[in-house]
Amino acid sequence: MRVTLPLELLFLTALFVSAAQTQEPSASLQQADADYREGVSALNRNDLETARAKFEAVIRLAPTTEQGHSALGAVLVRQGQWSAGTRELEKALAIKPNDSAAQLNLAMVYAQTGADAKAIPLFAKLEAASRVDHHPLSVVVLESYARSLQATGQTHSALAQMKQAVAQEGRNAQLHDELGSLYAIEKNWEPAEQQFTEAVTLKDDNATAHLHLGLVLSAEQKPGAEGEWMKAYYLAPADANVAFAVGKAIANAGNDAQALPILERAVELDRKSVSARYQLALVLQRMDRVQDAIDLLKQVVEVEPKNSDALTNLGMALAQVHDATEGIPFLKRATALSPNDATAHQDLAAAYIQVNQIDDAVGELKSAIMLAPDSPQLHYDLGTAYKLQDNAADAIPELETAEKLNPSGYEPAYVLGLLYMQVGRYAEAAQQLEGSLKLHPQNGEGWATLGSVYNKLDRLPEAVTALREAIKLMPDQADSHLILASVLVKQKDTTGAAQERKIASHLMREHMDLQRAEVATNSGKSLLQNGKLEDAIVQFREALTFDPKFAEAHSKLAEALERQGKTAEAATERAQAEALSKQAQ
Repeated sequence: MRVTLPLELLFLTALFVSAAQTQEPSASLQQADADYREGVSALNRNDLETARAKFEAVIRLAPTTEQGHSALGAVLVRQGQWSAGTRELEKALAIKPNDSAAQLNLAMVYAQTGADAKAIPLFAKLEAASRVDHHPLSVVVLESYARSLQATGQTHSALAQMKQAVAQEGRNAQLHDELGSLYAIEKNWEPAEQQFTEAVTLKDDNATAHLHLGLVLSAEQKPGAEGEWMKAYYLAPADANVAFAVGKAIANAGNDAQALPILERAVELDRKSVSARYQLALVLQRMDRVQDAIDLLKQVVEVEPKNSDALTNLGMALAQVHDATEGIPFLKRATALSPNDATAHQDLAAAYIQVNQIDDAVGELKSAIMLAPDSPQLHYDLGTAYKLQDNAADAIPELETAEKLNPSGYEPAYVLGLLYMQVGRYAEAAQQLEGSLKLHPQNGEGWATLGSVYNKLDRLPEAVTALREAIKLMPDQADSHLILASVLVKQKDTTGAAQERKIASHLMREHMDLQRAEVATNSGKSLLQNGKLEDAIVQFREALTFDPKFAEAHSKLAEALERQGKTAEAATERAQAEALSKQAQ
């Protein structure tokens, strides 16, 4: 908003009257009057340099008259010399504290330069005078007053001023948008929606109003938010701020794939925007493009080394790519900057676990629980960390607390079942595993464990049922077949037991063959890298004797054969590799 300051043209009228009652005005006073009038004339022609020179002459000739300082201050502000202009306006008001023109000029300058706390008392005096005079403040003044009130946290009072502005100019789309924004700050969604709707009705190409309307619709969980955001984006394709706000809003709504190109555009439009790069990094991290996210997050923390959220996300991203060693220093910096952030401590603990520093992880999780004692996830994490230390005595109470805090979570019950089994509390183990599997029946390992527990309790029919469920979910695992065989022996079903042992033996042989194929393939890859084609081919063929369905061996053999010029044979191997890869999917 450009400030247009009113200039009083009454400079010496009252002074002349007073002087005329006693004596003729002095020559300097007459010259000041002439300079002032010439300054006003120059100002009307927008000749600011001449106006400034004339008003400077006025205050030299008549330094104690308020109008000269006020006029010079206004010109200086128009020239962008805010500090000098403010000083002159303050001098004017000091000379004549009740001068409404000086009050208005200075209030507007304070508001424009961010000195809102100084502007508000002056606006309040102007408002009080306007009530007495029955002459309402102008829309421009009301708008500035409202902005200053909002800037100092006085949203309710700001609303009252903005309502008056809207009442005066009901067809001003920008005013409706600003009024809606004030309602939105107070989370008063319905009137906010009404104002934003009115703003886009009056001016449908107002990108900001469409953006704001979308945000309110999202807060109200009403349909149409995304459509409003996209309309804002299409209306202002070159506006980096709009692109950033739209991309962030869509990402926060859970649509990272749609937000990604918009945030990329925001970064392209404003290469200096740290906020846009940070939001883009978060989206990339959630979309498993973690290395790209790491590159951006490193840029963010380089510019903002005290941004604890960015440090935390960078540390966790590094842990995601199994580089917790590099991530831990960033996470430690985050916890030092935000010691009361439970999530930062939790993430640092996760990184410590990755590098097997379990004691350090336990310490961080204890700190996090002190900050968020009702977090079931933190108690679960601490219980799991204790389990990694083989400390069942401390793990069990933490997991029991996690289960109480979140009865719908299957993980604490599952781990509790494992711990109870380890310490020989089989009945309690069975109860916990049953509860976990009701919540998450796809857990094949859980069914296998429950089958083992039932076997210990001699609940043989239930053990058979649980183990067959485990086999259905994990058909390639031999252990469940072996345990089932032992249960069937107890049930005197020797034929069934023999069949299960046979299946288990076959699966173990397949697993061993796969391991041999992997070893031979890795050896062949090393030879291939060193240019030893013949030796590499021997290793790849040997791998396929162990496991003819090992796709990587076919693929690497094709590569080696092609380098020998055996393109037809290479094509056959490559086709087999592709077919096996598709089957695996």
